[in-house]
Amino acid sequence: MLKKIAIIVLVIFFSIQFIPVDTTNPVVDETLTLQAPQEVMTLLKKSCYDCHSNETVWPFYSQIAPVSFFVAVHVEEARSAVNFSEWKFIDKETKTKRLQRAIITVKNGMMALPSYLVGHEEAKLTKEEKKVLVTWFEDTLKEINEDSNAHIFQVR
Repeated sequence: MLKKIAIIVLVIFFSIQFIPVDTTNPVVDETLTLQAPQEVMTLLKKSCYDCHSNETVWPFYSQIAPVSFFVAVHVEEARSAVNFSEWKFIDKETKTKRLQRAIITVKNGMMALPSYLVGHEEAKLTKEEKKVLVTWFEDTLKEINEDSNAHIFQVR
């Protein structure tokens, strides 16, 4: 009985390898990407870009089911939450919400996800790195709000 179960599990595991998972990255138009100081970009690329951009580096295990399903869905969800490769497409209201959420998630150590850090220890942010990102997020949030308020007071 145990031998039959093992064979069935192996057949299923082998069979699901033929279910295609899209691990291609959309083309990146540099004119649409986030522009930030080098220190901020270095941290974002180290800890955020694999999921929150169109520059995902797909590791070998992203080609092996069932892990490939999890990784592909996670990247898709992360890109829909915020995609730094398409930053200029995002409207001010959405950017405001995304930046507010980024501040909370970075301050509380909720990003990068623990499941991601298992295979990417280098993505773990130090206290100082978190402070750099949070400060930049807060400053950018202020700039967006100041820019929005400037439109209200313009003389026409």
